Amino acid sequence: MSLTSHLIELRRKHELLSDKVVAAQRAPGVDDLSIAEMKKQKLRLKEEISRLSTA
Repeated sequence: MSLTSHLIELRRKHELLSDKVVAAQRAPGVDDLSIAEMKKQKLRLKEEISRLSTA
């Protein structure tokens, strides 16, 4: 997998996770721990995207 395609895939995953976080925050009954874990995953993806973009 080339760097460009890897970055595209990471950005896609970040966007999907962002949508999931928004939906979870609006849904009643979703626990804060699940939302926090999704946000951590999203942050890890963002950091990886940033690291690869500056390499």
